[in-house]
This record gives sequence, structure tokens and C-alpha cells, in this order.
Amino acid sequence: MFVSARAHYATLALLELAIRRDDDAPVTAAEITRRHGVPGPFLTQIMRTLRSAGWVQSIRGASGGFRLAVDPAKLTLMDIVRAMDGPGTQVACRDTAHGGGPMLAEIWNDARAAFEATLAEQSLECLTREARRRETVAREAPMYFI
Repeated sequence: MFVSARAHYATLALLELAIRRDDDAPVTAAEITRRHGVPGPFLTQIMRTLRSAGWVQSIRGASGGFRLAVDPAKLTLMDIVRAMDGPGTQVACRDTAHGGGPMLAEIWNDARAAFEATLAEQSLECLTREARRRETVAREAPMYFI
């Protein structure tokens, strides 16, 4: 099961926009790059694709940046992977014609189906809730000094 860097970085960018959806100011590309380590030129390409998909709104000007343009509950990880890597995105399987190949092909296909089902079940809203929960836990964790 392979998720491309493009899909991974797009998910991080969308997650950042979803977390900061209620902020007054848009999120800049520099903030996404700094917070998540997404290379700047790569992020520019990704944001262009996300904007074309209608998921991101770009705001020009000195105080510009990006905003999430969709309901995060309606956007799944599978949607993001397919937007970044193409609609026919699937986990590839090696040559299955020889030896134990047919048996392995069944296993790989089952694994691919489970992987795709998991991605289809996870919405951006679910990720946002989990990210906020983890941030709260990290902030409230006791600090021990020696």
C-alpha cells in the first residue's frame, strides 16, 4: 500500500486548513511549509490542484493565503489520493502468473481493498478532530523535571 508524497502533502495541507477553518486570517503557504515540512515549490503545485478540485480557495494580496472551501466531513482520504494521483489510483500488484503468484494476488487484492476502504472511511473532519485531540493532550501532559 503506497501513498504518494503528493497525496501525503496534500492531506497535510488540507488538514492544516481544516484545523484553522474558523480563523479570521487565511493560512499562508509559508505557514504550511514551516509547520509540516512541505517543500515550497511542491506545495504550490499541490495547492493549484486542490484549488482546481474546488477544495481550496486562494486569497491574493499581502494578507492572502488559503482557506478550505468544502465541508471537511465530505472529503475523504480516498478523494484526496485520487485527486492527487489520478482517478484510477490503485495499489499495483506484481506478476502473479508463476508459482504462488495467484495466491499472493488474492492477498494483495484483499489488502488493496481494505486499504482503499480505510481511506474512503476517513474524512478530513475525522482527521481534524483527532489532530485537535492530540494537540490538547500534548499541551496538558504533565511536565517532569529532574
